[in-house]
Order: sequence, then structure tokens, then C-alpha cells
Amino acid sequence: MADIIKLLPDSIANQIAAGEVIQRPASVVKELLENSVDAGAKHIQLIVKDSGKTLIQVVDDGKGMTETDARMSLERHATSKIRSAEDLFHLSTMGFRGEALASISAVAQFDIKTRAIGSDIGTHLVVEASTVKEQEICATPVGTTMAIKNLFFNLPARRKFLKSDPVEMRHIIDEFERVALVNEHVEFKLYHNDQELFFLPIGTKRQRIINVLGKSYNEKLVPVDESTDIVNISGFVGKPESARKGRGEQFLFVNNRFFRSGYYHSAIQNAFEGLIPSGFHPSYFIYLEVDPESIDVNIHPTKTEIKFEQEKAIYAFLRSAVKRSLGQYHVAPSLDFDLETAFDVVPLRKDQEVKMPTIEVDPEYNPFESTERKPRQSNSDWASGQRFQKPMTQNWESLYENLNTMATPDEQIQKLELSGSDDQTKVRQIGLRYILVQSEDGIFLLHQYRAHARILLEDFETSLSDHPQGSQQELFPSTLDLSSQDAALMASVMPTLDKIGFQIELFGQHSFIIRGIPSACIELNIEDTLLGFINDLKENKPTDDAQLRDRIVRSMAQQTAIKSGRTLKAQEMLAMFRNLMRCKQPQYDLNGKPTFVLLNSGTLDKLFEA
Repeated sequence: MADIIKLLPDSIANQIAAGEVIQRPASVVKELLENSVDAGAKHIQLIVKDSGKTLIQVVDDGKGMTETDARMSLERHATSKIRSAEDLFHLSTMGFRGEALASISAVAQFDIKTRAIGSDIGTHLVVEASTVKEQEICATPVGTTMAIKNLFFNLPARRKFLKSDPVEMRHIIDEFERVALVNEHVEFKLYHNDQELFFLPIGTKRQRIINVLGKSYNEKLVPVDESTDIVNISGFVGKPESARKGRGEQFLFVNNRFFRSGYYHSAIQNAFEGLIPSGFHPSYFIYLEVDPESIDVNIHPTKTEIKFEQEKAIYAFLRSAVKRSLGQYHVAPSLDFDLETAFDVVPLRKDQEVKMPTIEVDPEYNPFESTERKPRQSNSDWASGQRFQKPMTQNWESLYENLNTMATPDEQIQKLELSGSDDQTKVRQIGLRYILVQSEDGIFLLHQYRAHARILLEDFETSLSDHPQGSQQELFPSTLDLSSQDAALMASVMPTLDKIGFQIELFGQHSFIIRGIPSACIELNIEDTLLGFINDLKENKPTDDAQLRDRIVRSMAQQTAIKSGRTLKAQEMLAMFRNLMRCKQPQYDLNGKPTFVLLNSGTLDKLFEA
């Protein structure tokens, strides 16, 4: 029998390795930026075209490479970071596997220009699919310039599965921010399609956070600082009022390396217990320093998962440090038991006289008189909904069983034409949450938020089908300041928002002016609405253009629909009922929950059968 096991050629082995290390353009960005930081660069430029599909270029002023080092850097398992297995437990650099450049050169067209400190000339290499096509001397500044062109050009299947440009660009910005936030001693610039997205000058950690995420964060940050024998904790957490429903900006670093940890996230989340509503998440930028021998950073190809030797102790220290900072900076409520408040008296004005307290007595009050029985609730109490307290155990389908025999929506609307003083008897708001509509077929109970969300969803979907939604102009246009990442996301979806009725203009680099909102929207908080929309898109990242459009209309419908607690006029309630009945699917909201319940003689009889 012939031998069948053979060694793979280096080109194929590198492509296989690239499948683990290089998953998308953002993976290339991460590896190249970390290499530049390891090289001691003080100025790093990242230049991207077509979200990294056409070009990813990193220019640094680090120590550079000699001609031999430049060639060796393209070989698998060639690294300057470690010499023995023991070095794995004393790592202070980012890249150390020696696989990144070899993997990148296997799936792209690679161009390197580098010059080492002390050398008069540099080296220029052109590599394609692991093969060196050209090598020559060149004139270039000290440092290294790496250009990756046409990523996955030789793997069309992998290239086909890349996401849309906005999605891939968001991943690139994520990696850029993770490197920049922990290297405030380095100046970073990011250009996309010849447009500058970031300019981050050298500064403090606080300045770097503000430069990355926007000036609004200056007032939101609470310092965290704790030193122990096991771990040193520093950084910032966001104030409770800045917490969001989405995960928001949450960054954990250990020994200047970004990592993910649901365990330590829960420690920070628990420190905010009682300060933020359920379902909300705080922002945080936490930097941990531990003994390199107490962690293992080599358990995941992308090095974003780290194993800690004393994770339970660090959990306790982290939770305590965050909780103490919130109290120290008067963010958390506190009680001062040493303060005597019994004699807290508001001082009088000079011309103000002291008034003697008076006692009012009801001479007709008799404490021994028996109390009368409370009168039975009137019919108006029934109409206001005070007696609709018995739980409805029937399933929703039983409440809709007579819908097919009802009048058509147009006929329903004709029956509900209101006039004069009779309006209030036929349309009523209950608990600032439900709408009661009386008709000849029975009583409709609408859930006002769900009903309005369904109306807006179908209106927005119609507006995207070449029927643009009308806009209502804002009397005083609002200005929205965003972080660079959020601004890039907003800019990418502005054409879609314009079709559904928003009039938004880019103002400066990271600011937007909102001049109009969809006509169907009712008095919304524009800033909170758009921030919630952006967070929703970041939390539920669409995978293609179709999902992006669907996510936009769903999110905007959810964000702009009127919430419970808002008082509505009779005309607004009637208009909502009319518009809901004209929907294609009036019975259900965006999540399949009922928008209304019909109470007619049949369903009422069932309620009273017991």
C-alpha cells in the first residue's frame, strides 16, 4: 500500500492558518496595528479603502526591519517576541505567534516598505499568495509601511461571504478603537476612502476616551482606581444616567491587551445594582494590571479570551472598586447618619415675621358616628376602565374569533365618525396606556404603543418602496454629537432615514443637524430616539443590505412609537385607530404580540360565564 500522508505545501498551510487568524478585513487591521505598537511607533496611520476590501495600509514610525527581518517576517512561526516556551508566560507585547504576516500574505497582495533605525536605505517587498514577486532596495523613512490589497483575491468563496461595506467598516473601527484606547502615548489617524474619520493626538487616557467617543463623554466619566497585591485597577465607568439598553461602549484591558469577559462584565454590572434600570448597561473603560505569569493569553487564536489564575479575587476587587468610585464621586445615593436634620429651618428674610401655627377643628366631626357604606361604582367607572381588573384567561385567538364576521375596516371607520360633544364617550384613554374605542360591533381596547409601532412600520416600509414619507419641519433644529463610530454608522444609514421622513444633515466631522422628522411621528425626543436607534443597530448587527433595511425600519418604528404615559387627544386616538385598521396586519405588533382586543357580546358573555 502506498503512503498517503504528505506534508502540505507552505502556501496551502498558510491559507489554512489564515482561516483562523484572518477572518475579515478587521482581523488584518488588528494584527498590523498591534505590530506597529510593538515596534515602538509614536505615530500610526491607518488608511482603508472600500472597508478594507480594496486596501488596508498601515504607516508607522517604529524601529523598522532589516532586509533579512523583512523576508523572515513572512515565514510561519517567525517572531521576534519569544525565544523559549517560558517566554509565553512573560509576554508584554501584542503579536507573538508569528502567524499574522504569513497568513495575510497567503490571502492578499502584500506590499512592504521598511527601513531599520541606523540604516541608510530600506527594503521593498511585493508578495502575492505567499510568493515573493519583487525585492529591491528603496528610499523610505525609518519605520514600516504595509499595504494589503485585494484581500481574499485568491479565495473567492471567502471574499463572497464578506458583509456589506458599512458592516465591515464598523468591525474595522471596533479594532482601531481597541488598540487606540490602550495606547494613549501613540498618535493615531484613520482614513476611509480619503476621508479622515479619527485624529487622536497623544494625551491622557481620559483625553483619548473623549477623542474616540466624543466630547459628550467628558461629563459622563467617573474615575476608578484600586491597587492590590493581585491586581491594579484603573480607568473609568459611565455615570448611571448615561446607561443604555444596548451594550454601548464597554472595554476591558489587561496588561494593555483588549479582552472579552462576561464574568468581569457581571462584576461591573452588579456594582451598578439599584442605580440603573433592569435591562440597561453601563459604559466602562477598565484597565487591569496583573503579573503576566498569572494569566494565559494563548488560549484563543485572536487572543481576545484570557484565562486568569485568580479570577474570583479579581472579580471581587473589580466590583468593589467600581462601587466605591460611584459612592466616592457622589453618584450613588448615600445616607449621612451623623447629620442632624431635626433643626433644619429655612432662614427668614429681614422683613419677614414669624407666624404662629394655627389649629383647625371641625366642630361637627363625631368620631363615634358609624361610617356609611361606600356607594356602588357608577357606570362612568366602568367606562374609565376601573372595573376591568379580572384577568382574561382566554387565549388571544378566542378574542378574535368574530373578526371575520365584522364589518370591513372602511365600514368600521365610517361607523366611528365622531362629532361634537359625543367624542369623549366613544374614544377614551385608559391608564395612559390603552385606548378604548366604542363601535357598533363592540369595544376595541388598543395597546397604544404596539398599535402605533405597527402603523409606523408599515408606513416606513411603504416609504422605502419609492413612496417617500412626508416630513414635518422642526421649528428649532436639533444638533446631535456622536462618537466617530456612531457618526460613521449614522452617515451610512442617512439615505434610508431620508426616505422614511427624517431630514438629517452632516454638520462638521461627528455632528448632525436634525431639521425634520416623519409626519407620522408624534412629539418625540429626537436625541434619545436616534441614540436608541444607533445602539439597536450596534447590538443587532445586520448581515446584509436587506437585513439592514429591515432593521432600520423596525428599530425606527420601535423608537418613534408613542410610549405609555403620554396623554392623547380624542382626535389622535381616533386617527390611530383608523390607521391601524388600514394596516395589512392590524392584529399584531412588530414582535407578534396583539395590538388590540375586541370585546363584543360573545366575548363578554364568556367573561361572565363563571
